[in-house]
Amino acid sequence: MINKLFEYPALERVEKNDVRYYRDSKENLVPSVTTILSATGDHSGIDAWKRRVGPKTAKEVVDEATTIGTAVHLAIENYLNGLDWEQFTEDRLGLMAHQIAKRFIDDCLGDIEEVWGLESGLVVDGLYAGTADCIGIFKDQPTIIDFKTAKKIKKREWIEDYFLQGCAYANAHNVMFETKIEQIVILMVDRSAIFQEFIVRPKEFNFLTRKWKNKDK
Repeated sequence: MINKLFEYPALERVEKNDVRYYRDSKENLVPSVTTILSATGDHSGIDAWKRRVGPKTAKEVVDEATTIGTAVHLAIENYLNGLDWEQFTEDRLGLMAHQIAKRFIDDCLGDIEEVWGLESGLVVDGLYAGTADCIGIFKDQPTIIDFKTAKKIKKREWIEDYFLQGCAYANAHNVMFETKIEQIVILMVDRSAIFQEFIVRPKEFNFLTRKWKNKDK
């Protein structure tokens, strides 16, 4: 499954004024894709939720989601690399992460036919950089693949930023390696182990690419 067709750079991450940057090949600091999306997105819903539940509860919820997401991502990466993936803590979050990862591995990764890179650095000099979860062949098409955990499965209209992030990575890959990736796939499993697949195909990809390029100016 692993086929290292491309040499992905090891990106140097720099935190500056609580903002994430990376160094490009010319040693310039460029913002991460997530930084750009955060700076240009609509946070009114999240801000209202934080006010409603209070800062302490909001931080606990975010920290819990981060812990689960990190454990699941590591498990998937290890599995796709042919390594032992069942390395979880024995507490509530570890058990939850194990259940979600098992759902991914048992039922959700079968359409990944080839993996070119995992946690792969991508950069467009002078513009932006980031790390893609998975790059490879999905259902016969070169694809940027992202693995998402969620408390509950999200509606498609709520996750445009996930698609924009994928488009940013695909465009960077196309610039760096003269590829033509025009498909984005989001594989999502929630805490009830419900799975949802979201696919962006070329026509929508071109629309979202134009939208992304307006954000990264």
